[in-house]
Amino acid sequence: MGEQPHGIRLMTMNVLAPRYADGPARRAVLAREVRRLNPDVLALQEVTRADVAALVAEGWHVVPHPRWSATGEGAVLAARRPFGRTVTDPLDVTARTAHTDWCGVVAAELPLPEPLGTILVVHHKPSWPYDYEHERERQALVTARLADRAAAGRPVRHTVLLGDFDASPAAASLRFLQGLQSLDGMSVCFQDAWSTVHPGEPGPTFSPGNPLVRQGDMPEASDRRIDYLMVRCGASGPTLRVSSCLRVLVHPVDGVQASDHYGVAADLTLPDHRPGEWSAVLSPG
Repeated sequence: MGEQPHGIRLMTMNVLAPRYADGPARRAVLAREVRRLNPDVLALQEVTRADVAALVAEGWHVVPHPRWSATGEGAVLAARRPFGRTVTDPLDVTARTAHTDWCGVVAAELPLPEPLGTILVVHHKPSWPYDYEHERERQALVTARLADRAAAGRPVRHTVLLGDFDASPAAASLRFLQGLQSLDGMSVCFQDAWSTVHPGEPGPTFSPGNPLVRQGDMPEASDRRIDYLMVRCGASGPTLRVSSCLRVLVHPVDGVQASDHYGVAADLTLPDHRPGEWSAVLSPG
């Protein structure tokens, strides 16, 4: 992934709480990989307050999620530049969400130099259990509505959505977010970065090929793509181009598997001309 002109690099990863599987060694690998990839925006799940403090010490500007578990885990949105206005929601949509006590969403304005302008970055972390798709549907609705409210009347030019969504692309919550179905009389559309760059490729981010999955509390899990980076679409499609997207920290580094999830990183750039307008230049061919 090379540096992109007039673009932004984002990364999301569930980094597995450090109380599991030699957390200090895994965190050291993660820190090295983040420095190598050099994202502008970072969304991490299963972090601790100590992880947040380490990000701040590295110069990141951070916005923690609104809920943290009884054992001290949560999620955080971080950027190299300061965020502007920020709104949050705990995604407490049914009585069952009390059992997933660190779900939530953050939507934060990120002012960037021209020509990009201000981007609304939305970090979504719904309920995780396999059989909570009803909750994930309701939480996707809350997040979509929050993103709309956060952008209304604000100088937001683009909206991106990222995080560990705990559902495959065929799930109702993901179909809704991708504009493939409506929910509760509402429809939205976010373009999935992975399927844009790798059409037809499954790209699992939680896989039994990962030794920490086999070792962990979901040892019979099949391949699942549940971690996403997405770009909000207007009437004429996405406002940013996905110029690259890849999974990161798939393989062990110096014998250390960073997490039971693989991360996802993407470069987003401005399109050649504004969606909804015709270009004055004819393409060859």
